[in-house]
Amino acid sequence: MITLQDWKQPPASVGMSVSTIDTPALLIDMEAFEQNLAAVHQRVRDAGVALRAHAKAHKSVHIARLQMLAGASGLCCQKASEAQVFIEAGIRNVLITNQVVGQGKVERVARLATMAEISVCVDAEIQITQLGVAARAAGVHVGVYIEVDIGHGRCGVTTASQALALAEVIASYQPVLTLSGIHAFRGSAQHMREPDARAQAVAFAVTRIREVIAMLADAGHHCPQVTGGGTGTYELEAMSGVYTEVQPGSYVLMDTDYASNIPSASAPALRHALFGLCTVISQSPTHAVLDGGLKAFAVDLGLPRMVLPGWTVKSLSDEHAVIVPEVGAPPLQIGDKVRLIPSHCDPTVNLHDWLIALRGQIVEDIWPVSARGALF
Repeated sequence: MITLQDWKQPPASVGMSVSTIDTPALLIDMEAFEQNLAAVHQRVRDAGVALRAHAKAHKSVHIARLQMLAGASGLCCQKASEAQVFIEAGIRNVLITNQVVGQGKVERVARLATMAEISVCVDAEIQITQLGVAARAAGVHVGVYIEVDIGHGRCGVTTASQALALAEVIASYQPVLTLSGIHAFRGSAQHMREPDARAQAVAFAVTRIREVIAMLADAGHHCPQVTGGGTGTYELEAMSGVYTEVQPGSYVLMDTDYASNIPSASAPALRHALFGLCTVISQSPTHAVLDGGLKAFAVDLGLPRMVLPGWTVKSLSDEHAVIVPEVGAPPLQIGDKVRLIPSHCDPTVNLHDWLIALRGQIVEDIWPVSARGALF
């Protein structure tokens, strides 16, 4: 019997054919996922650095565990509440690649430090002071990374002298706070299409990081780790001789924006593993309408792309996608199911409660989007 609570259940069950999955749903092609996972981890291992997988891309405990089994040194998260989800699930090394501000948030970090090795990023004295007071009150240790702006124009100090000033404040809170190293990430570089442009961006970052490390060392501050990079540039940071750790996140899923990058000759090819599944709910000679819109796909980097050749997404509204055919496109009928590739995987995943893992055309597993809504 159908109950009023059925809408909270997954849109599929293990063993089900993809043709019977309720929609809209997010699918994971397990063959592509596993290929991406193995290829990137191997490339980073070959370069002799660590890979700390960024969990903000998938927000899934199941995917995080697979990344750890593949050799990840730990996870990155963006918020204290997001870190809590993964720590409570058994992940024991988490870096919050963000500034944590506010008493409630730093106290949460201190509580998490009783369960796992946790570290955070800072770029101002007040962040260190709040964190240090909370760590002392809880009797715990928290690692601190000084964030350096390497050209993104978002968070981070811009000079070596600013970094040194923060290192002195961190030192004043020993042993509850220690300097773990430098965090240097440039999000905009991940989406530079040409390999040479990405290489120049990382070369600029390396120069700035060397200046910071040198000034810190001269003042007696050891900088054991340099972490950063993402799916678009991880290979460059891994081979830089400066970064000790890279932070790809989207690599296991991929989206149309990352697929627009021209890869370097040595980078492993990555496949699309994340797909939206929708049903045709209306059809006319000029267009068809799908049951997934803005509440199923993020569009900050463009509209999703149809997998079925000959069809293009024209527009999205709250609950609908209007798709239009080219001449000779295969016909669609009401009830047909189609796949779309999201333009930006991270915010698309955050719109869904479940990831449906497929092996071929059969549902192999169902994974909750465990950290969905963990925004604070």
